[in-house]
Amino acid sequence: MTKRTTALAALIALALTGCSAHQATTAKPAPVAAAEQKSPVEQRELSEGVYEMALSQQNGALYVATAQGFKDVQGGVIYKLDPISLKTIGQAHTDLKNFGAVMDPQGKTLYVTNSLDGGISAINVEDGKVLNRLMFSERNEKGFPYGAREIILHDGLLYIGGVADPAVIWVVDAKTLQLKKRINNAGKWVTGLLYSARTQRIYAANGGGEILVINPKTNRIEKRWKPLGEKEALLLNLAEDPATGRLFVTDNGKAKTTLVLDINTGKLLKNLETGDTLAVKFNAKRNEIYLTQRESGKLLILDASTYAVKKALSLPPHPNSLLLSADGQTLYVTVKQGFNKDHSTKGPDSIVRVPLAQL
Repeated sequence: MTKRTTALAALIALALTGCSAHQATTAKPAPVAAAEQKSPVEQRELSEGVYEMALSQQNGALYVATAQGFKDVQGGVIYKLDPISLKTIGQAHTDLKNFGAVMDPQGKTLYVTNSLDGGISAINVEDGKVLNRLMFSERNEKGFPYGAREIILHDGLLYIGGVADPAVIWVVDAKTLQLKKRINNAGKWVTGLLYSARTQRIYAANGGGEILVINPKTNRIEKRWKPLGEKEALLLNLAEDPATGRLFVTDNGKAKTTLVLDINTGKLLKNLETGDTLAVKFNAKRNEIYLTQRESGKLLILDASTYAVKKALSLPPHPNSLLLSADGQTLYVTVKQGFNKDHSTKGPDSIVRVPLAQL
């Protein structure tokens, strides 16, 4: 495993998405230590290289995309878990490593990004077989493929962000996996993607501090927002409150903050002092915001109206991706281990089930 490959894998781990900053007010949530207490969470060590998750509406199972190890390990595994007990009820070994994940609305096909190889795979959840695959042709100056990172599904099309500089967003037919369009000039590293039914636009975050507003009817970039102005920013993941038109964006660069934007104009409404935030989810059923702090090792639960920290759950060492159940009552979290100097991991990554009503 080359240093280049491991560095890319580490970058992908930071995933699994106006007006200038001086015009915004700053909200100060309650101190994390004061809000922290024990939680009735279920945690299970699963595997090396755990990344994103998806739930099937067909069978209710939780699917976990994994890359396995990054030293002397080929391929990955898709785990099928019981969503309550987190026990393994099935697994499919794949020839490529799996990172980003999204389920089709029927819960029959799982789409995963094969980031290190620059492609995507469609997997049948019933038998774990790869139904189809698309490898992208783009290569960087060293001849390596662009890293296919985040993936979303909208109106029969898959949107996949490419980790490159300048980056690209691939638009792919979900049934045939045929490439329909490339959205070029997407900035440095497309890191997060979100579709808003409210505005009927796709939003893409990148490592250059930009939010791209894309019209899915034309697949063209209509607007480019820089919510922190010329300050250095690494915008990562995105979430939306459709009722109020707020767009939540995490930054894991120098700013280490969570931004609250007006989803229509890009105006910076709040700059939340939440630290090294990574993943973000909004829960309309409970009016809560969930944030993972990768370096601090915590899951933050915020009141979505006041932005106060309601709970801070300790999930060391590195909480990563988030997934919310359809009823809004269960939150799933991936917890990752660090890397050793020889590019092996320090242990298996974990899956955490948080029963929100019991906190």
